[in-house]
Amino acid sequence: MHMKRASAAPILLDDDGMRAGIRALRRKSPHMRRIHDQTGDPPPRDYRPGFAGLARIVVGQQLSLSSAQAIWGRLQTAAQPMTPQAFLALDDDALRKAGLSSGKVKTLRALSAAIVGGLDLDALSAAPEVDVHAALTALPGIGPWSADIYLLFCLGRADAFAAGDLALQIAARAALGLGERPSRDELFDIAEAWRPWRGVAAHLLWAYYKIADRSLLIPKNA
Repeated sequence: MHMKRASAAPILLDDDGMRAGIRALRRKSPHMRRIHDQTGDPPPRDYRPGFAGLARIVVGQQLSLSSAQAIWGRLQTAAQPMTPQAFLALDDDALRKAGLSSGKVKTLRALSAAIVGGLDLDALSAAPEVDVHAALTALPGIGPWSADIYLLFCLGRADAFAAGDLALQIAARAALGLGERPSRDELFDIAEAWRPWRGVAAHLLWAYYKIADRSLLIPKNA
């Protein structure tokens, strides 16, 4: 009878994890070394796990950072505390005034109802990444990008990677000298070389996106 080997605990992106990941990426990738020389150590994006963190990610879907922060601030004021029960108690008019689109209202209501009905996000916190991803993307309106960002921002998984993120794709094209912006699948293939620190690479690419010359990020033929 074969014993099932226990899976290794995930590497987490606390301060020590970030520094370890940067050291490893600098050794293995000249591109990452050059990016880090320009950006310095990027701060981890530390969202609260659970409903509040996932709701914040849903709010930020396809929005600029400043717009997402403004809507999230208004939503936090409307729903106190930020729980599934408090969200479900708000009517659609209050949610529209906060700035939520009808699609995001529908997604957040479905998420709230799923948690009230028994979905345990706390239990998912210790689950393997593939299981977290599958559980989240099974929810209405929660796609691969949102699941990847939850793994990275809320659970701090050092190898999580949101290859569908537009800013990551643009930054990777410029930083790696690619002729075109890579697709989600192409960026996943590129990021294989950064395992088990793809989440650190993502933070470095986001930091690079913020500071790089726009002429480098936007191709001349765009």
